[in-house]
Amino acid sequence: MTAAAGTRDAEIRDAALELFARDGYRATTMGDIGAAVGVRGPSLYKHVTSKQDLLARIMLDTMAALREAHGVAVRASADPAVRLRRAVEAHVRYHARHRLEAFVGNREIRSLEEPHRTAVLASRDDYEHRFRALVADGVHAGRFDVTSVRLASYAVLDLGMGVAAWYREDGELSEDEIVWYYGDLAMRIVGAPG
Repeated sequence: MTAAAGTRDAEIRDAALELFARDGYRATTMGDIGAAVGVRGPSLYKHVTSKQDLLARIMLDTMAALREAHGVAVRASADPAVRLRRAVEAHVRYHARHRLEAFVGNREIRSLEEPHRTAVLASRDDYEHRFRALVADGVHAGRFDVTSVRLASYAVLDLGMGVAAWYREDGELSEDEIVWYYGDLAMRIVGAPG
């Protein structure tokens, strides 16, 4: 792929993301996407197979980025509390920076068709299981005290996803302040000593 083709593909993906977030997947047409990037119908299909493939690519790329950030976050320590805190911080930071991806990923899961739906759900399950494993490791090490590992991992994941709905760069708190505060909240959720 040439650099120009890669740039055009990224423009198409970004336009689709914005349109899916603003108008919804069902209401967005390939013509809308083409118009947003100045590409006419037949030429658009040189870059994209279908609107469904675009949606799946957005969601799968989002999950790949989240899993990569998670892996980097937990690599540096064996301490369960440090690992969970860093994973939560990476999770919250991603959602603060990628609000449209989070919004589309949560709202449009219903719009995915097979085999994309299965692939995206498997990726999401893998990501959730990574957090569940961190919580379980902390419980087994005697560092966390939770009634349900599964519910605690869901609550921790909800922290980041909620940030995507309200965070703004020009808001009352900086991204770093929110990331730090949410790390503290996660530690409280799992009953880690202060």
